[in-house]
Amino acid sequence: MSKRPRTPQPEPARQNRSRQVAELLPAVGGAAFRKFGFVQSAVVTRWPEIVGEKLARVSSPESIRFPQGKKQDGVLTLTVRGAHAAMMSHITPEIIERVNRFFGYAAVARVAIRQGDIAPRALPRPPVAPRPVPAELGQSLRTIGDPELKAVLEALAAGVAAPRLPTIR
Repeated sequence: MSKRPRTPQPEPARQNRSRQVAELLPAVGGAAFRKFGFVQSAVVTRWPEIVGEKLARVSSPESIRFPQGKKQDGVLTLTVRGAHAAMMSHITPEIIERVNRFFGYAAVARVAIRQGDIAPRALPRPPVAPRPVPAELGQSLRTIGDPELKAVLEALAAGVAAPRLPTIR
């Protein structure tokens, strides 16, 4: 009995164009996330949206392990900061519900909690109070119809007109 030679798969068409980094990142990070148990990296990146900002500050998803050959009834492993683990164990049914709502099906059946350090998340920057625009510049900006362009030009004018602090040499 002889083996049939494999027919080579056609190579995908090349695209001679520049691509955005965001277009490349899901493919780059996807293999690493799958290796460590994350089929969807969005669970990691959107964790504050899934469980809320308060819980996201003290917890971080580590992995989701599914039974062999299945994509449901998985075990979500969370890393939780110190003493918050006891509190998190009491609200695991709510966490399971929120994660399953995010996936759209019963992806997670259990939550395993592991105590550990959580990397601090970047806090949103507070809004900056607008600087006053000099009167002579404000009059000329009044005729601009695009509100976004007008706001940018007003900020630029206020920055140019702001008194400079002396530089220390």
